[in-house]
Amino acid sequence: MGVLSDKISREQLKPGDHIYSWRTAHIYAHHGIYTGEGMVIHFTRASGQEIGTGTELDRAFFVSVPSHSSDTPCPRCGYHLRLRGGVISTCLDCFLADGDLYLFRYDVSLAFFIAKFRGGTCTLAASDPPADVIHRASFLLQHGFGVYQIFKNNCEDFAVYCKTGLLVFTNTSVGLSGQAVALFAIASAIISSPLRFLTTGFTGLAVIGWAMFSVSRLVSDVAVRRDVIKVSVERLVTYSGLDEQGITNTTKEDSITEMAMED
Repeated sequence: MGVLSDKISREQLKPGDHIYSWRTAHIYAHHGIYTGEGMVIHFTRASGQEIGTGTELDRAFFVSVPSHSSDTPCPRCGYHLRLRGGVISTCLDCFLADGDLYLFRYDVSLAFFIAKFRGGTCTLAASDPPADVIHRASFLLQHGFGVYQIFKNNCEDFAVYCKTGLLVFTNTSVGLSGQAVALFAIASAIISSPLRFLTTGFTGLAVIGWAMFSVSRLVSDVAVRRDVIKVSVERLVTYSGLDEQGITNTTKEDSITEMAMED
């Protein structure tokens, strides 16, 4: 593992690890929590889809399916592509969907974080002990994690919460997902920066763009953001009613905001 790649072997896995696997030509990654004995708890939209926006993006992305037929449940874990979405537990093979295995890194140095161009691969935040991580994931397996939303409540948000217990309590346009943050950072670097008018040379524009991109990623990292709070999984479920059908992200966000005000 290193700056260039966080690819690992199955033998290196430990319970409580936050893992991910790239999908669709490395355009995006699917994230989950390894719980041991070859099983992973992860958050998915529905019918095996990890992308859900209600827009044309739903057609632009798709999930690489496991090698077994979509009409046949996995012989090991019973996972079926037609099952409802939400927080699910599957075997590692179904999670990877024929992709490679990568480890999401926590408590990295600032230099390492800046050097990692791809968002959604590491964070400056420290991880909680594996027992706490698995407890959160297992609890949410029973109660859910709200409605899947690509920018504010996705599989990476779920995994980061399980690892840290941190949640965003403001109604921002992006959650804890490094992948989503990177998209906004790119847009900020290209469009929002007035510094782009200071130079017309390609090198100058590239340096300014890289600097704006890096700063945007940094200030949006869960370890740096000021709009996050530590929330126990039991409190999250009690306040949000995540185990009730029809729960919306608006309800979840309002509940987190209430908890932040109380604290």
